[in-house]
Amino acid sequence: MPPLDQLTAFVAANPVGAAILGVFALVAIFIALYALRALYRAGARFVREYVAVRPAEDILTIVAASIATGVSAQGMWRFSGDVLGFDGPLRLLLFAFIEVAVITSAVRARRNMRENYSAGIDGIAVWALTGLSAVLSSMDARSLPEALFRLAAPLVAAWLWERGMAIERHRITGRARIHWRLTPERAMVRLGLAEASDRTASEVDAHRRLTRVALAAKRARALRAAGASDRRMRAALAKLDRAMDQAVEHTGLALDQSRQEALLSQIGALYNTTALIDLHPPVPWEPEEPAAPPMLALMAPDDEDERRETRQETPVDTLQRATMIRTARAYWDAQIENKWVPRASDIARETGIPVDTAREYRSLWKLEAKAHALIEAAYLEHGIVDTGAFPAIPPSDRILSVNGAAVS
Repeated sequence: MPPLDQLTAFVAANPVGAAILGVFALVAIFIALYALRALYRAGARFVREYVAVRPAEDILTIVAASIATGVSAQGMWRFSGDVLGFDGPLRLLLFAFIEVAVITSAVRARRNMRENYSAGIDGIAVWALTGLSAVLSSMDARSLPEALFRLAAPLVAAWLWERGMAIERHRITGRARIHWRLTPERAMVRLGLAEASDRTASEVDAHRRLTRVALAAKRARALRAAGASDRRMRAALAKLDRAMDQAVEHTGLALDQSRQEALLSQIGALYNTTALIDLHPPVPWEPEEPAAPPMLALMAPDDEDERRETRQETPVDTLQRATMIRTARAYWDAQIENKWVPRASDIARETGIPVDTAREYRSLWKLEAKAHALIEAAYLEHGIVDTGAFPAIPPSDRILSVNGAAVS
């Protein structure tokens, strides 16, 4: 009898039981639909919160590491049954304890990375437990290819985890973990097969040709200064001439101003190598003295003797005043040419003009270039301020102060 006929006969024979079964079936369908809906929402939330925010390489790393961990767990399942003799629930509970320990150490290492910027001992534990799992899984292999496969699977999982940690370390700290001193790039640069900078082949060739010209010029100059024989001088000059011809032909030296400047810079550096021993660079850890304002010496007041010095002014006409000012100006110019900046009292005493008038014109004349240079030189070299009362400086050489007095 077909199944539909059997079902119809059962419903006709047991209407109450069929109704109860129908109700239970509807309830089961409703529960299944509700569970599927909840599962779909949970999956969508998981994807939205944990998968969508991650880059594609992180997701692929997790997937590949999970597959490799599953292969390792399958090997441990066989090892626990064939070698250890586990069976039933005990085998189910204990076969993957190393894989669980690897995952736990990996999670702890990631947390240490986020908090302490280092995987710590848990990172070492991941590699140690992975190696142990690989060895134990391969010991129950039935052939050499199977043993190699079971050895490779856990190591691939650990390597993917390590690369994910390196990417996160670089994202958090902004730097790589280590810089190897011996790399293929450095070896190629050392052998001259690669370029360390991003210069093109034409730029590298032009730089080398200009360097040959500069070195040949230095060699010829050194031989001439040493009084070398004519044969050596002819050889050096011939080498310089060949290098110059090649530079002009292949680098466009005759027309390219930037390369002309580069050649002159190289020659200037090579010719003045001995000047390096006479340099006196500043000490980087010496405290710097506070810089004085540039106009400090010019803004300094006259000495108190000049302030206290008074002179009875007598009325003078305009012509006489102009004559006195011209005389004072001539006196000022003459003393400036003699490297001496006279004071207001000196001008008043030598020319007969009032001290206040001399002070007024002196405050304007000392702003001129020559007087300004003398006053600033005295201040910067010896700390002498333009007040008229200069301190005594005991130098080794004879110098003149701003007011013209010789310092002994």
